Amino acid sequence: MPKPPTTVLITGAGPTGLTLAVDLARRDIDVRIIDKSPRFPRSSRAKGPNPRSLEVLADLGVVEQVLAAGSAPLPMRKYRGGEVIAETDPYATARPTPDTPYDRPWLIAQWHLEEILRARLAEYGVRVGLGAELVGLTQDDDSVTASLAGGREIEARYLVGCDGGHSAVRKLLGVPFEGKTNEEQVMVCGDVEAEGPDRGVWHQWFDADGGVMLCPIPGTRSGWWFQAAPETDAAGRPVPPSLESFQRLFARHTGRPGGHLSRATLLSTYRVNERLADRYRVGRVFLAGDAAHVHSVAGGLGMNTGIQDAFNLGWKLARVAVGRAAPELLDTYEEERLPIAARTLDITAERLRVTLEAIKEPGGGLDSAITPQTYGLGDGYRWSSLAPAGGTARLRAGDRAPDAPCRDTATGAPRRLFETFAGPHFTLLGFGAGTASALREATAAHGDELRAHTVTRSDGGGAHGDLSDDDGRARSAYGIGPGEDDVLVLIRPDNHVGLIAPAADHRAVAEYLKGAALERA
Repeated sequence: MPKPPTTVLITGAGPTGLTLAVDLARRDIDVRIIDKSPRFPRSSRAKGPNPRSLEVLADLGVVEQVLAAGSAPLPMRKYRGGEVIAETDPYATARPTPDTPYDRPWLIAQWHLEEILRARLAEYGVRVGLGAELVGLTQDDDSVTASLAGGREIEARYLVGCDGGHSAVRKLLGVPFEGKTNEEQVMVCGDVEAEGPDRGVWHQWFDADGGVMLCPIPGTRSGWWFQAAPETDAAGRPVPPSLESFQRLFARHTGRPGGHLSRATLLSTYRVNERLADRYRVGRVFLAGDAAHVHSVAGGLGMNTGIQDAFNLGWKLARVAVGRAAPELLDTYEEERLPIAARTLDITAERLRVTLEAIKEPGGGLDSAITPQTYGLGDGYRWSSLAPAGGTARLRAGDRAPDAPCRDTATGAPRRLFETFAGPHFTLLGFGAGTASALREATAAHGDELRAHTVTRSDGGGAHGDLSDDDGRARSAYGIGPGEDDVLVLIRPDNHVGLIAPAADHRAVAEYLKGAALERA
């Protein structure tokens, strides 16, 4: 039977779907991405990527555009009774470190982030198909057929539902989405135009009976994210969001004229929803992002968890699709990402609880939702079947691979580890000159699928691509002590550690690539 012309069909063109599409396209996978919306949304929604997502965006080659289009998180100015009572900067003491180049999340309107990702995708000749609503799907052992409103059909080898919390893909699969909705924890949201407030801070007015928050949208002259506890009607029900309601809420909680607000768009009523799909894969169909998990906005982990879902799935789909890996590799997507989502639900629920308590007191604000857990840097997969035993004093297989500054030993040019990882390949680091033969053997066996670099203590006039760890930053980041040497570290394409082994175990890399179902025997 001939293969379908489309290898991977993605439904949903938000940050999750676009991240996956870019990752697949750069691996020369025939990918198609569609969205039911008739036009690209000009809305803000998520407030931006966290440090781990910035690392993903750097690997995809778009982080500089994201940083230029957005802004660093702003100080939070808190009010009570209309008066300023506190101003805090949750990131005042944060600094980049050699192993962590991004020390804070970044504010950027979601529509602008999506524009950047779409432009990157277009460089590979792929564009989003709009007005394509999924209404049915069938699959067999070889392919998936997506039925669209209007009678069109698309056949693909795999389908990935990145189509949000109300996912048509998840519903058509019949995958349970267990959890709860708290009808009492309600917020009205929208993008507004406002004149007057200082655009250098995130304003937070909290009173005993509610509050209003205004955060300037980067890249706009007068656009703001508006969030508030809603008005209620005579029966105690939340009043639907509208410009007029926003103006009344603004006047009540700030003591300023409601007329300062205008042009309210993307109006929505948000209820705290905590739900998790009970599986991420049904045959040739996968779920990612909000289609697989939804939770409290506290900590800003929704979009970020989806971006990181996509980065985990992309390399696995690509390797299986081109026959470089056994189909069992695809099972590790759910194995690795579902526990992360479950943990994220716990983190966001706790951050919401802490924040709701904090804002009852003067000076409390949204900074209570921020902890290192919301950065995404500690998320790893030590439990995974792709994480064999073994490690160093600092790292184990499954962990996020740290960055570090080095130099190219041949040219003397600065070169960070993240630069060597960037792209759709495995990376093999050999700490110590004694790893050279193991690196040569691995490179000869696996060709362009694997890039190998010796990491030495000093210059030594090595070959191009060998790295000099002059200050010992790489050895420190990877937990390799002064008396230790000749250690191999295999980095997966999603920049997590796949294997840590002594160089004397020269077959370790080949055995990992076969035994972990990454390569067909």
